[in-house]
Amino acid sequence: QVQLVESGGGLVQPGDTLRLSCAASGSFFSIYDMGWFRQSPGKERDLVAIISNDGGTIYADSVKGRFTISRDTAKNTVSLQMNSLKPEDTAVYYCNVRTFSPMEGVRVYWGQGTQVTVSS
Repeated sequence: QVQLVESGGGLVQPGDTLRLSCAASGSFFSIYDMGWFRQSPGKERDLVAIISNDGGTIYADSVKGRFTISRDTAKNTVSLQMNSLKPEDTAVYYCNVRTFSPMEGVRVYWGQGTQVTVSS
């Protein structure tokens, strides 16, 4: 099993910066990719950014140019640098990890979420 621990959320004003971090621990063979999703009340959980095991990245159009995802493969961590935050970025942010093993194949894990609130 894999446990994900998220940190870095908080209450900030528009234009401010936050950095989210997520650390994966437990038993797994390898990590396929890691990413961040977010969900606002009454809405679906949407992709924010993903970084693959080869370093490739995918960003939601709404965060391109403002957010940067990075990964430390040695420590099994993923971070999300969020610049120029807007009120519409307010959401619960969830860390997502997909692992792979020869016996189990691909498995998906979610963190408990960290609240990001952007308000004047």
